[in-house]
Amino acid sequence: MRELVCDVAVIGAGTAGIAAYRAACESGVHAVLVEQGPGGTTCARVGCMPSKLLITAANAAFEARSADRFGVHVQGVQVRGREVLQRVRHERDRFVAGVFDGLHEYPEDSRIIGRAVFENDTTLRIDDAVRLRFKASVIATGSSPSVPEPLKGLGDRVLTTDTLFEIDDLPASIAVLGGGPVGLELAQAMSRLGVETALFDPAGTLGGLKDADLSAAAHEIFGEEIVLHLGATVERAESAGDGVTLHWSCKNAGTESAKFARVLSAAGRPPNLNGIGLERTQLSLDEKGMPAFDQRTLLCEGAPIFIAGDANQDRPVLHEASRQGSIAGRNAAAIARSDESAVARPERWVSLAMVFTDPQIAAIGNIEGRDGKVGRMDFCDQGRARVMGRNRGGLRIYTDRASQLVGAEIFGPGAEHLALVLAYAIEGRLSAQTLLDRPFYHPTLEEGLETALSSISA
Repeated sequence: MRELVCDVAVIGAGTAGIAAYRAACESGVHAVLVEQGPGGTTCARVGCMPSKLLITAANAAFEARSADRFGVHVQGVQVRGREVLQRVRHERDRFVAGVFDGLHEYPEDSRIIGRAVFENDTTLRIDDAVRLRFKASVIATGSSPSVPEPLKGLGDRVLTTDTLFEIDDLPASIAVLGGGPVGLELAQAMSRLGVETALFDPAGTLGGLKDADLSAAAHEIFGEEIVLHLGATVERAESAGDGVTLHWSCKNAGTESAKFARVLSAAGRPPNLNGIGLERTQLSLDEKGMPAFDQRTLLCEGAPIFIAGDANQDRPVLHEASRQGSIAGRNAAAIARSDESAVARPERWVSLAMVFTDPQIAAIGNIEGRDGKVGRMDFCDQGRARVMGRNRGGLRIYTDRASQLVGAEIFGPGAEHLALVLAYAIEGRLSAQTLLDRPFYHPTLEEGLETALSSISA
């Protein structure tokens, strides 16, 4: 077995791992990047980018069919599933290749390909071929899709986000398990591409919406395109010809069943922590094997080990993974230099999450537990939204007692752009009145923010 020594060992070559490796190297220490599992980052390979490619194709089909509301009549819209999926994979592979090109810039002796397992607090064993001793390490192993117990053993009839984009053609029908951001996005996309789609969620919520009125609007709007089984628990599944029969139950209702060509499990992505030897370290682990860690330094309790990105389940979105990786890498370098005073504790960014459905959903900052005012706006009568024929949904803006902006929830057109404006305002600690004093160009969707802010300041 080869014996190697480094200052910082980074486990995982995804968004957080690459950022951690770069930050450690820029800090002047000897870092080693251990690549395990399929590379290319979750975002580029199976997450943000391929899903948005599929959604874009689905929305193109939907807009073509719906153009008659503008007096534009499009005849004979055809969705050719094989062509849709071929483009998804072609563009997806370009994004992944870009990630790999970046990795190839690193010295070969600083990269090890294999599965890393902790032997103790300062040693990794990699595929029984390399023993790597380090002074500090960063766990950036990412996450993997979970498959509910009733679906196990059904083979390729069950899809996950790791396999959905590899299918040759669109199925005739699909059941999507999970009404969170990923499940809702993909369910709507499949429906708009002509796939008979049903969505199941035991919690009865869609896209993480909290506001009761916005949630009710989402149920109505998405229910026009997708068969919704909210509050339903899938209890059993079995092969049926070349498809799957699902059996589910709802509260105060009996058991129902239906057959689907495919089932998509979108019930979450737990971190890849099992089997990497954390129990051999002195880390403080909970009942699920998650180490206790400082959310600002990313340092785990009990050993010179940091954890960043999807592996820590804190904020599993790309911009947070990249920032966390950079923080963890710099702090690991500080520990490796025995300079604990250089360990940084930066303030956390305002939380920001988006769902790329139509209408879009966004949640910014603190939308629960505040005791200030609430600004409300309905897109149904918003000028630019009506011009676009996308006048559905609404937004809520929350302040604290001093009228400082603390959070917002949006369900409507252009939510991705409105959310960024509000995130910057909250990050800048602006009051509702201060943001209201900024220019709002006419006619834009941003004028909806002006309306909501005015209701706070009235």
